[in-house]
Amino acid sequence: MSSLPAPVRVSPLIKFGRWSLLSVGILYGAFHQNRLSKKEAAIREVELKQKAIRDEKLAAEKKAAAEKEIAELEKLAK
Repeated sequence: MSSLPAPVRVSPLIKFGRWSLLSVGILYGAFHQNRLSKKEAAIREVELKQKAIRDEKLAAEKKAAAEKEIAELEKLAK
């Protein structure tokens, strides 16, 4: 095995800087995640309201198309 040199002592200022940047990054990530999740929840609520309206329209269109098709079939049967 190769003999490794003794580890270099890292300056306390550098250690403090590393740990403070790490903690600031974690706090920023938590804040950003919280903000984005609230925004996404609001978007989901709007989409659910729009989905209900869209489903009603689709059901009405399907019903109208079915009635039209039945009327055309009755015409052809006569």
